[in-house]
Amino acid sequence: MRNIPLADVDHVARPVVAIGTDYSPGTLLDFHTHRRAQFLYGMTGLMEVDTDDSTWMVPPYSGVWLPAGKRHRVRMNGVSTRSLYIEPVAAPRPSPTCEVLVVSPLLHHLLLASANMPALYDESGRDGALAQLLLHELQLAPSLPLFAPLPRDPELASLCRDFLAQPHIRSLPEEWANQLHRSQRTFNRLFRQQTGLSFAVWRQQACLMAAVPRLLAGHSVTRTALELGYDSPGAFSSMFRKVLGQSPTDFVRAATRQEEEMPGRC
Repeated sequence: MRNIPLADVDHVARPVVAIGTDYSPGTLLDFHTHRRAQFLYGMTGLMEVDTDDSTWMVPPYSGVWLPAGKRHRVRMNGVSTRSLYIEPVAAPRPSPTCEVLVVSPLLHHLLLASANMPALYDESGRDGALAQLLLHELQLAPSLPLFAPLPRDPELASLCRDFLAQPHIRSLPEEWANQLHRSQRTFNRLFRQQTGLSFAVWRQQACLMAAVPRLLAGHSVTRTALELGYDSPGAFSSMFRKVLGQSPTDFVRAATRQEEEMPGRC
């Protein structure tokens, strides 16, 4: 199904409802929830996903897993999507939090095919088998660390949001501690309690999230590294490779190759 409101088919007694939707650049889907869990896959462009406790960056050929009832909003930057809405009892991922998932070539083609599934598909036929295979592949999909948890403390959350707007790897925890009128030790403890991460790891995650869209937009590794405050392109590339398993150049090359090789992008 294409460009069909979920409300029109949410009642259908099937474990999976598949909908394809096209969004113009800059489209903002404001905060909302779904009764079903959702896997939101962007075949083109970038998605920025906000929840009450995290911000997520979803590059092309990746998708975001949203547990049932998770409040979220999504900014679409030239995105053509495939969404799977999954009954909570059939959810293939046990995590209560959102995840950015790698979409393999097989899962990509399954998601393309899902756009032709009617809401009331034959569970014992081809579409039923397709739905079950989609759930299986989602269960196996590896996750990417492209998220930055947001604290509940309002003053700390404000600093985090400001940082996400202008991330810089040289931002120091003692500077944040001073702004909050706390000792560095107290700040470090508060930050970990509120986000589940150390300040250094959170800062790196935020910089990585900022780097991905810049690289995919054609910015050079050198320009991206310097804008984010790294001492050298080599230092930035080393961090990128350690976290995502490939160099920035290889990451962009792989995304470009997938876009060229995978049919049905629109």
